[in-house]
Amino acid sequence: MKALLCHRYGTPDDLELADLPDPIPADGEVVVRISAAALNFFDTLIIAGKYQTKPAFPFSPSAEFAGTVERLGPHVTDLAVGDRVLGFTGYGAARESIAVAADRLTKIPDDLDFDHAAGLCVTYGTTYYALKDRAHIKSGETLAVLGASGGTGLAAIELGKIMGARVIACASSPDKLDFARRHGADDGIDYAADDLRDGLRRVTGGKGVDVIYDPVGGPYAEPALRSMAWEGRYLVVGFAAGDIPKLPLNLVLLKSCDVLGVFWGAWTARDPQGHRANTAQLLAWAAAGKLSSHVHAVYPLSEAASALKAIAARQVMGKVILRP
Repeated sequence: MKALLCHRYGTPDDLELADLPDPIPADGEVVVRISAAALNFFDTLIIAGKYQTKPAFPFSPSAEFAGTVERLGPHVTDLAVGDRVLGFTGYGAARESIAVAADRLTKIPDDLDFDHAAGLCVTYGTTYYALKDRAHIKSGETLAVLGASGGTGLAAIELGKIMGARVIACASSPDKLDFARRHGADDGIDYAADDLRDGLRRVTGGKGVDVIYDPVGGPYAEPALRSMAWEGRYLVVGFAAGDIPKLPLNLVLLKSCDVLGVFWGAWTARDPQGHRANTAQLLAWAAAGKLSSHVHAVYPLSEAASALKAIAARQVMGKVILRP
């Protein structure tokens, strides 16, 4: 089988397409023939050695995929050959086939295609966990989404609307804000042209924001925190801007707000039952047309370097899919 391999830390151009033996499922595993593998921003970090997860070399990027069960290992009883599934593995999916624990897979509804299913697990899974299980967002609250046109940002807009929030999209260009509004955002702030703190206070009538969803970090974190409402919740999702911000804790005291970490990958291992329940809900919403899982572009496995460069350059709105 073909696999995209990282033999040493470096850039997308350092990845190599190689031939590997077909995988054999161990006890409790199945082999999935991958039809679509999704890329995320952290894939650009993991191949550079800048992510908290550091797999042994050689490894493949891509943490999520969708495909068809090809082989069953011993003691697998809840899946069958031919089942359409999606899965999350943390890394390793940029290849034609993968051996994976059966309990890391969820069956896909018949009317959901592989490209859109592959992009649901990480971004929508992270966001649903963040809004539902960490922030406990309530209908009628305001939700500000930083990096609103990216994969997690788009997920936050769509899930925020489903959960009854008023959604304020924050992004770095008018085109990205237009994209966010097309997917349900009620208001928009261009933080490349407008002061983020002033903009958030303006669109909330001075009240401040109940929940801030921040996958960006960097220079936007402190002004966002200063825009919190009383007893608001600040969700720390990631640091796409590159810098990990240092937040003044006196602001947390003065606003009586919460700063909440969102480590979805670790949570899926600690609470697999909760993860499966959340994933089932996301799949139901996607099958009903309530989640777009918007695909920005599809690349063959051989052009994965171009896909990763587009993500790193923040040119992507929604998800990028690899087709092995």
